[in-house]
Amino acid sequence: MEASALADLVVITGFSGAGKSTAMAAFEDEGYFCVDNLPSEMIRSLVDLFMHAGAKVEHAAVVSDVRGGSYFEGLASMLDDLRETTLRHRVLFLEADEQTLLTRYKETRRRHPLTPQGSVAEGIARERELLAPLRQRADVVIDTSEMTAAMLRRKLADELLPTRTPGRLAVTFQSFGFKYGPSRDADLLFDVRFLPNPHYEAGLRPLTGSDERVVAFINADGELDRFYEHLNAMLDYLLPQYLAEGKAHLVVAIGCTGGRHRSVAIAEHLARRYGTSSGYLVETVHRDVTRPA
Repeated sequence: MEASALADLVVITGFSGAGKSTAMAAFEDEGYFCVDNLPSEMIRSLVDLFMHAGAKVEHAAVVSDVRGGSYFEGLASMLDDLRETTLRHRVLFLEADEQTLLTRYKETRRRHPLTPQGSVAEGIARERELLAPLRQRADVVIDTSEMTAAMLRRKLADELLPTRTPGRLAVTFQSFGFKYGPSRDADLLFDVRFLPNPHYEAGLRPLTGSDERVVAFINADGELDRFYEHLNAMLDYLLPQYLAEGKAHLVVAIGCTGGRHRSVAIAEHLARRYGTSSGYLVETVHRDVTRPA
């Protein structure tokens, strides 16, 4: 008889607005079979189905939270039952402080599922009581109060997701503008505001650091080339060290004033330089490049 292929089940729960949808998307991108808003009793049925001989699903992730209403109340006992089985499973609990949750609800203009006609604060308070037993049963608790969606994805990748590219370091070169706040998820951060600023040239202001005319202006006196001599040498040394240490993801942030010219040019340069290396998976993120000039 063919054995079940299910090797990993992740149950995601926690506060509404704490990032459960982002977490589920991260697992889905890694090939997990994902189901959102699943009542606890249906989790049992799903596990039974996947544990059946001949099932093809190897990795599954399910989200169960207060949207399930009365069905949600049985999640704690279902988790206790899971611990009595041989199935490898993990419980991921996402939370955030009250002010962060309130801000997120205000930004999305959504109603709290527990108080569709009342205040969000009241819903958060009621939810905290309901979630207390689940937090106690969690294998991993993540506070997303200071996290962007990208930061949460990276943390999940580092702690919970199997890497598909062992021996390779994923490097994100991020440009940003200090006037809009510092990079919140940087591992290495470089301030390049000492370089000539194209913003004060009327013909260059509407352009970005991806334009060769902007790069030429920044490097008019060779200052950019001199900076690259030091920066390239530093990263040539540091990146292999992080790779050898076993780090999976690294964010190198480059900041200028507005995040449109100098930081963009340098992030693009670094992405070209390291993008051809077989040891790195390189992506470029320009956080503020689309803001008005």
